[in-house]
Amino acid sequence: MKPRTVLSMEQALSLPYATLRFAQLGWRVIRIESTPSGDGLPGDPNRYIGGKVLDDDRRSYFIAPNAGKEAIALNLKEPRGQALLRRLLVELDVDIFCCNTVPRRYKQLGIDYETLAAAKPDLIWAGISAMGPEYPDAPGYDPVIQAMVGYMELTGPADGPPTLSGVPLVDLKAGDEVYTNVMMALAERAETGKGSRIDVSMLQAAASWLITTLPLLDFDCQPGEITRCGNEHRKFIPTNVYPTADGFIYMAIGSDVQWKRLTDIPKFAAVGSPSRATNEGRQREREAIHRDMAAQTRQYATAEIAADFRQATIPHAPIHDIPAVRDMEAVARKLTLTRMPGGKPVRMQPMAVDLPAMTQELSFPPKYGQHTRAVLKEAGCADDEIALLEQQRIIA
Repeated sequence: MKPRTVLSMEQALSLPYATLRFAQLGWRVIRIESTPSGDGLPGDPNRYIGGKVLDDDRRSYFIAPNAGKEAIALNLKEPRGQALLRRLLVELDVDIFCCNTVPRRYKQLGIDYETLAAAKPDLIWAGISAMGPEYPDAPGYDPVIQAMVGYMELTGPADGPPTLSGVPLVDLKAGDEVYTNVMMALAERAETGKGSRIDVSMLQAAASWLITTLPLLDFDCQPGEITRCGNEHRKFIPTNVYPTADGFIYMAIGSDVQWKRLTDIPKFAAVGSPSRATNEGRQREREAIHRDMAAQTRQYATAEIAADFRQATIPHAPIHDIPAVRDMEAVARKLTLTRMPGGKPVRMQPMAVDLPAMTQELSFPPKYGQHTRAVLKEAGCADDEIALLEQQRIIA
């Protein structure tokens, strides 16, 4: 696929993550931020979150999602700013426009699909919002949606409080939906020549992942099947985190054959019994099985148990901390990279999938408004016009 140009009015994480995936393909991504309004720091609030990396507007939380991009600042509250946006769409031959503001602001800012498609009919337009355009005022924050869509009800110990995921799953799911649906829209445009509109609801996208719980309601499930169960699996027994002599190990038994292999290991022979030979039988004795397993695993070191499990082909894993994850050979050789202006490398998360066109090293994230002048010149604006736009606070 040939490189594309993406213009994205983005902030926070959900959309910057989506457009990062485009940057990893070698596409041009130009992020739009607002001009200073006097109501706080300019641009994306995430610029100012985390430890100071290089300067005040490129702090640690901002770096990874925004590598490989350009940054401009436009005042889209003004008609002249909106006209300038439409000019950029045409002059830069933009393929995709993205935004993640609340839908009620689309027309106010002149970024609604109808307005932009009138300027560039083959434009692919993609917006992320909390609950879609039918709920135009709902703000889309990952933890709020996690609570609303039941993720928190499903996460944490059975006798503990609802718990957030340690990863911003909803933000990242929404970003992946933009990425996927833009690819579908490009394929359709190649056939029809027409652009299209994509609306990603964070709530709907997150609810689409309730595949193991929500349908159970129509099967008259028990309440315990659709609520928190700690590290257990609701159906496959035993699947859990167990204490070892020097830490913890996660083990997953997914079939009766695996259960037999487990109980054939001398250390775990005492856990087996005829009544536990099937998963249905193990369901009836799940609490006793977890107690029996823990009584055995805590007698041995994690490495020793892992060696037994490998020999018996039983799915398992140690509980890695994040430094250990980064050092895993399968991860370490896939890490992406950016470099600070002084040359210091910054290792970042790997790409989701290896593709020939992808680049593992991306340019360091831009300062606020860093490319405004250059991009406007490319779009045909003269120096005196740019100076006047800056004086009138249409750009920054």
